[in-house]
Amino acid sequence: MHQRTPEITIIGGGIVGLSVALGLLQAGRIVQVLDGADGDARASQGNFGLIWGQGKGWNFAPYANWTMDALGAWPAFAPLLQELSGINLALDQSGGYEFFTDAEEMADFTAEMTQQASHLGNRASYEMLSGDDLRSQLPGLGPEVVGASFSPRDGHVNPLRFLRALRIAVQNAGGRVRMGATVTTISPQPRGGFALTLASAEVLHSDQVVLCAGLGSASLAGDLGFTTQVKPQLGELLITEKLGDRLPFMSSTIRQVDEGGVQIGGTKADAGLDDRESLRVMSDLARHAVTVLPALADVRVVRAWGALRVMSPDGYPVYAKSAAHPGAFLVTCHSGVTLAPLHASVLANWILNTSPTPDLEAFDECRFALSHAA
Repeated sequence: MHQRTPEITIIGGGIVGLSVALGLLQAGRIVQVLDGADGDARASQGNFGLIWGQGKGWNFAPYANWTMDALGAWPAFAPLLQELSGINLALDQSGGYEFFTDAEEMADFTAEMTQQASHLGNRASYEMLSGDDLRSQLPGLGPEVVGASFSPRDGHVNPLRFLRALRIAVQNAGGRVRMGATVTTISPQPRGGFALTLASAEVLHSDQVVLCAGLGSASLAGDLGFTTQVKPQLGELLITEKLGDRLPFMSSTIRQVDEGGVQIGGTKADAGLDDRESLRVMSDLARHAVTVLPALADVRVVRAWGALRVMSPDGYPVYAKSAAHPGAFLVTCHSGVTLAPLHASVLANWILNTSPTPDLEAFDECRFALSHAA
């Protein structure tokens, strides 16, 4: 039986690619997702699961507003995804803290939050709290904490469960997800469409292509006329034993998943494609956690890992349409969890050109050429 060529092929089966695929499927398109090899650098399997807005886009208004839109979309997106997949994401969007043990760092972040608020207008929602204020609200907080910011819109989900839910939802919506399908080259065809050559030498054809391969996009972007250069940023995590008691807070660096374990992270390092964790960083993470909440000193760490974030030249998302090869798109960002509801709705409509999305023009890769020219 002849099988119709998929209308749209998503290259990359992580959180970003699957979110876009889900939106396109709900719009009635035929979608195939090609996921790479198990040994690829997979940001989606090492992320922190944050749904976070504090400080995002403080110096880039479009990103500040885009992030706020995403935070507002999560309460409806989570139950939709649960209905499609049968998986509970454990969404908790009851607010989050950014803790500081250095007064100067807190002053700098306060200035950033003020600038972010100027972009958001009456949608801004946060407060800056002193250490004494915090300790009166959160008993057990360490004496070295000088203060924190708090936003009631921030939260988190179970990250690995979220990835699994997206994959199942895409399949249940009629999408095809092929695992171990590494794309080595993309060849635009003279009469339209694209030929995709896999590492197995198999050649697939598609009317349109959306490149969402994270760090794997670097070797393929040029085939489609894109110039954005993504780079890796190493983040490391500690995972503790499961605790019977719940933590009195969640923060951008310390969060407790619904099963009871505590994740400790928040590091950033330029390490190339090396995702190995280091004893020095792990010690720093443990020290930070105990400084914020001394009771964690008696909790056992059961595992640690490093993962590579996907960073554009300025750290903000890139949503680009190929001028040289119509039907090709590039989507890359490092906040795939936070932005997932918009990638599964607004961004899908942008790809299909079914609704006006003028604000997305700010995320085109042409901004990098303009900055170099300036």
